[in-house]
Amino acid sequence: MIDLKRIGIFGGTFDPPHVGHLILAEECRTQLSLDLLLWVVTDNPPHKRYTDVSPIEDRVILVEKAIAGNPAFQVSRVDIDRPGPHYAIDTVNILKNQYPGSEMYYLMGGDSLHDLPTWNKPLEFIRICDGIGVMRRHADKVDLESLEKVLPGVSDKVKIVEAPILEISSKQIRQRIAEGMGYRYYLQDAVYRAINEMGLYK
Repeated sequence: MIDLKRIGIFGGTFDPPHVGHLILAEECRTQLSLDLLLWVVTDNPPHKRYTDVSPIEDRVILVEKAIAGNPAFQVSRVDIDRPGPHYAIDTVNILKNQYPGSEMYYLMGGDSLHDLPTWNKPLEFIRICDGIGVMRRHADKVDLESLEKVLPGVSDKVKIVEAPILEISSKQIRQRIAEGMGYRYYLQDAVYRAINEMGLYK
């Protein structure tokens, strides 16, 4: 096992992974000085319960295409090769065992930080994370003072990642494909080609 010091956990359905995901991932990698960023492809997050998620192996292929050639990015099957529900606390614990001695930074958006008190065992989750990277767009307001009252210790773990505002979403891309609209430049070339070859989202 390579001696990795600082690992980022970047979870999502990635249906499909787009340039916005890649920009956020790279901002987290550089701003948090991560040695490795794990793309944790999730099946159906317990807190969201999507009804129309594409088959997970299709999404794994798309993420692998998106991150190909970047040695600091890697797909993790931690939430694929085990039965659900998949809670963040379990994901972090398993990855800590897979990468002993490494620091684990869980990455999330400002909206997820706001919802953190509703997560499974949030206080224990905060305790086991070495850091929580919060990807904040300029318009987001992160009220750490209020959150600290509910989840003591969270302020010490949160590291803000300043991210550019990109009005791109996977849902929007799926809709554009279904409606026959242009979408090529929302995606890496390899992802665009794979979607066409696999006939996805039509």
